[in-house]
Amino acid sequence: MNQKGGNSLEEVHESVTIIQNTSVWKKVLAFFGPAYMISVGYMDPGNWATDIAGGSQFGYQLLWVLLMSNIMALLLQSLSARLGIVSRRDLAQASRETYSKGINYFLYGLAEIAIAACDLAEVLGMAIGLQLLFDIPLLWGVSITMLDTFLLLFLLNKGIKKMEAFIIALIAIIGMSFLAEMFFAKPDIAQVAAGLIPSIPNSAALYIAIGIIGATVMPHNLYLHSSLVQTRKFERTFKGIKQAIRYNFVDSFIALNLAFFVNAAILILAAATFFDNGLHEIADIQDAHKMLEPLLGTSWASVLFALALIAAGQSSTITGTLAGQIVMEGYLNLRIQPWVRRIVTRLIAILPAFLTILYFGEESTGKLLLFSQVVLSLQLGFAIVPLIHFVSDKRKMGEFAIGKFTKTASWVIALVIVSLNAKLVYDEISTWVTEAENPIYIWALVVPVALAALFLLLYIIVEPFVQKKKRSAKLVPHIDEVIVNERPGVLVYKNIAIALDFSTTDSKSISSALQMGGKEAHYTLIHIVETVGAMVYGDQANDFETSSDKDYLDKYKQALEDKGYTISTRLNFGSPKQQIPLIINEAGDFDILILGAHGHNWFKDIVLGTTVNAVRHKIKIPLLIITEK
Repeated sequence: MNQKGGNSLEEVHESVTIIQNTSVWKKVLAFFGPAYMISVGYMDPGNWATDIAGGSQFGYQLLWVLLMSNIMALLLQSLSARLGIVSRRDLAQASRETYSKGINYFLYGLAEIAIAACDLAEVLGMAIGLQLLFDIPLLWGVSITMLDTFLLLFLLNKGIKKMEAFIIALIAIIGMSFLAEMFFAKPDIAQVAAGLIPSIPNSAALYIAIGIIGATVMPHNLYLHSSLVQTRKFERTFKGIKQAIRYNFVDSFIALNLAFFVNAAILILAAATFFDNGLHEIADIQDAHKMLEPLLGTSWASVLFALALIAAGQSSTITGTLAGQIVMEGYLNLRIQPWVRRIVTRLIAILPAFLTILYFGEESTGKLLLFSQVVLSLQLGFAIVPLIHFVSDKRKMGEFAIGKFTKTASWVIALVIVSLNAKLVYDEISTWVTEAENPIYIWALVVPVALAALFLLLYIIVEPFVQKKKRSAKLVPHIDEVIVNERPGVLVYKNIAIALDFSTTDSKSISSALQMGGKEAHYTLIHIVETVGAMVYGDQANDFETSSDKDYLDKYKQALEDKGYTISTRLNFGSPKQQIPLIINEAGDFDILILGAHGHNWFKDIVLGTTVNAVRHKIKIPLLIITEK
């Protein structure tokens, strides 16, 4: 029944098929991929300002903070991967099952804000990079970043392998650029090694260290990783799941250490170039770019720096978009057109950047970057705490629930990150209150929001501990049973296709089909899985919704066969507008297609897409449209 769901899925099948009787390295390579999509979030432009400030003010002394942040990130990402592999749910879906609807709305809103804040840093990073490289106004650069919406859509249409190749190429540009910068800067290796020994020179160093940790661990990556690991098919045995967890950890270890190299290279470059030359106040990306050429004696230093900045911003924006779709589907079960999702996310990021630069000037970008990191810091705990709860829960994880040592280490890391980020948020709000001409607005607007976030965090920490029974909220509004209004059927059509979406329209569609064919006709039940994983990976999207949709389709088939009807099923993956006509036209022997419609207005048609019209123009057989009303 599983069919290929996209135009470029041949390469995806080859890359994710897990062959048991082969070498260890081939198995590892088969699991490679998801962590590289994740790693770009750990080297986005939001990290650059804190790395440059740390290196210019304190030399190599804060390298150990980057190393510690990388270890924390590795553990958290491995927990995220474990959740997806074992439970076949992503972090948003697991949250939807555990917390109440109201709490999930809040968590969804915070996740969206975090994604928008991350996208804001990417917009500013790309705009600054374009200004440094081509000397164009920053406002123009912010406007140009809107065009990457169409680049992302182009890559999605070309298939996941093209996207992965594009991202790996960008990572290679970043890595090679800083490798060359290291050659130009000639850092002191002994001091680099000494920087890995923990030390905090003063309170200013502590503040920058908090910023580095807050900018390193990205909350949207936890949602994304728990979804992407489900694209690998393997034996659902104890040995198969254990192997998947182990090889995904290897994937994460390599990818995140590459991200650590980039962040460490930025800090080392700042230390060798600025700190060693007595320039301790270099904190902005623009200032760093200006000083590289005269200090290192080559124009290539500044060019490579700007090129790497553009590559970092462009690569990070792709993962942010996919994370946004996963979060929306997991928390709300709401799927919108990818191009609408991308434009909305980018506009939310562009508008604050555009207005801030317009009213406060280009010198305000540094503060705006810092603000985006504060917003990320505020949201981080709301992703980490549920994640630890879920991977500790034996009802969700069975024998793969984490042990006491890992659980203790995870909670310690959560405590450290949440405490440091809470201090960062507290310090920022205190600064705003002190510096504001009219602090009443800070007290009236910002402080209540921060307190509400604190109480919500306490709730999600405590609630799973006191939960008495597992909530079994469904992820999708499937109907539990096939309702068939049996009437005497007349053999009008012999081979009838019925497109189902597991909504209340299904019973009307099936009932209409049975009246036209009776028990002498052959019926084919069609369903298209529309998750992000399905659209990108096709039938390799081995996620929870794929398996549940298959179960529901089989349930429909069994219920109808029990009543004496001849039934077959087709489960495809991707966009219904493309996959339904593909099934109909490939078969070539259907007499009629029955398709449910939901009476969308013009706005919903833009957001959700017009499947009926798209299908109608692509098939050559009669189409019967069933409406909800």
